[in-house]
This record gives sequence, structure tokens and C-alpha cells, in this order.
Amino acid sequence: MTHALASPPVGVDDVDGALVCTAVNFVTHDVADFVLEAEEPARFSFEPGQHLTVTVPVAGQRLSRCYSLSSPPTRPDNLTITVKRVPGGPVSNWLHDHLRPGDLLEVSGPVGVFTPVAHPCAKQLYLTAGSGITPLMSAARMLVDEGRPADVVFVHHARTPEDIVFRDELDRMNERHPGIRVIVVCEDDAPARSWAGHRGRINPVLLARVAPDAADREVFLCGPPPYMEAARACLALAGVDPVRIHEESYVFGGASTPATVLAGVEATYSVELRRSGRVVHCPAGTTVLEAASRAGLPLPSSCREGVCGTCKTTLIAGAVDMNHAGGIRQREIDRGQVLLCCSTPTEDLVLDA
Repeated sequence: MTHALASPPVGVDDVDGALVCTAVNFVTHDVADFVLEAEEPARFSFEPGQHLTVTVPVAGQRLSRCYSLSSPPTRPDNLTITVKRVPGGPVSNWLHDHLRPGDLLEVSGPVGVFTPVAHPCAKQLYLTAGSGITPLMSAARMLVDEGRPADVVFVHHARTPEDIVFRDELDRMNERHPGIRVIVVCEDDAPARSWAGHRGRINPVLLARVAPDAADREVFLCGPPPYMEAARACLALAGVDPVRIHEESYVFGGASTPATVLAGVEATYSVELRRSGRVVHCPAGTTVLEAASRAGLPLPSSCREGVCGTCKTTLIAGAVDMNHAGGIRQREIDRGQVLLCCSTPTEDLVLDA
């Protein structure tokens, strides 16, 4: 009797549809890993630091958010996002409350330009706080899996010992990989657990103590906005060239992005939305998404900063100036796709929307 051989896993570097949740693992009291796999055997290809855009149904609406991959490219059988339950955050709370093993989750990606792979260097400094650890955990895990020589100072800030994401793994990483030096800093003790390590928030004295050669390192920074602002100030005092500082943040601005004012330019372009049959007028320097919003025509969007890819649309005719932040791949641009949130017309447009 002969047995059919299982098909080899398909190589996947672009997901635009549903993945299966195969596990939910809590790493702190309010942070969980969601492990995602393809419905058919697949091996995913991506860069450490890239993210997925997740879309879920909340109160009759489809809401999208970006979540960095915490799994490394060296473990390609699944994609793992690590999500903190944010008070009032509709998508993070939906994931924690509803997504269970066996469920399907709508995603697109992985995309993004925040990756150490794009900035090869001999010495690196990772500065993270809270769930901002996830993209750089992907990078650190890849270094551990590959066993390559490295010189990484990995500084992670948490509110209390109970809020340290990946605490046990960080301890093992520090012990077993001589090229990765992990420093965890807590602001305060937890109710049932004291902290004997570095304390407080990021500050110039702390940075000088844990990374005295910061100016010689390529820096990767991710965390809440107040943390990132304080870290930038510390890095400036340490003499780090801003060109060597790379940041990731998914805390986006308000619902509307103000138009860019271009002195002396008064041109207005027509934008035909072919499928809806609508035409809107877009002043020079104004994004297509903003013009549509002003005309009372809501289009799918989330970040409004060229990161998430939710507003990706095919440009049938015309030309735009697009200033994205990693939410679209070059091959998609080559196929005529654009992100409406960061595209300003330079000609009249026809869109497949």
C-alpha cells in the first residue's frame, strides 16, 4: 500500500487574508502571544522588526491595527504577534477577549522598514519599553537562533517586575548568548515582588552606565511616546548621530491629517473613484484620503501615516507623490498600488475604489 507524500510547505512572504490562530500564550498578566499559521503548510519569509496589520470586527465596524512580529524569521512555520491589552483599545481588547485557537484572523503583511537587517553594523543598541519590546525581540531571537557573533546591548524598561514582557527568556538570553547583554529596568516594585535591578525611567546617567559607547552603536528604539521622547533626549546628550537612530511607533495621530500647505501652489486635482462612481477634488499638497474625508466619503484607513497598508488602492491613471513609512512593498508599487493616506496628486487621478 502506498501513501501520498505530504506537500512541502509553500514559501510565503505576503499575506493578505486569513491565518489560523493556533495558540494563545500569556507572557504577563495583560500581554499575550497570538500564534498564527496558514491553513495549508507554509513557511513565512520576513525581516525582524516588521509588522502585520490586523483587522477585526468591533461593534459592526472593521478596525485595523499594526502589531509587530515577535517571532523571528528563523522560525518560519508561524507568525506570532504579542499584544498588550490596552484600556479602551478596541482591537487589543477584541483579540484578548475573542481570538482563540482554531479561529481565523484577517491580516496583511508582513511589512515595515524598522529592521536591523536594513542597517548592518558591528554594534547595536536596542531601547524598548513595555510592549515595544516585540520587534526587537524578533531580532534578538534571530541572533540567538543563528548563533552568530554579535554585540548588542538590549535595554528594556517596564513599570514593575510583573510587567516585564518575556522576562524568563530575557534572563536566559543574557546568560547563554555572550554577544547580547540584556539590562532590564523597572520603575517600581510590584505589590508581591520587589526589584533588585536597575530602577527608574530612562535618563542620561542610566544610559551612560549601561551603554557608555552608545555613540558608536546603531540604535533601535520602540516604546510609548513619552519613553521615546525621553530616549531621544538621552541619545542626543550621548552624542548619537540622529541618522543612526531608528524608531518604530504605532501610536498614530488623530482622525484627520492636516493638509500640507505649499506656498504659491493653488492647483486642484480631480480624483475619480471608479467603483463608487464618485469624483472628489484634491488641492495640491493634500492627501487623497484627506480630500475624500472632507468630501464626506469614508475610505478604509487606520494609521494615516503610511505604516499599516489599510488604505492600499490601485492607481488606474494619473500620478502621485507618495511618502510612505513601510506600509507598502516595492512590488506593489510596481503594480500601480498606492497608499491614499500619504499620497498627494501631481495629476488628475483615477482610482480603483
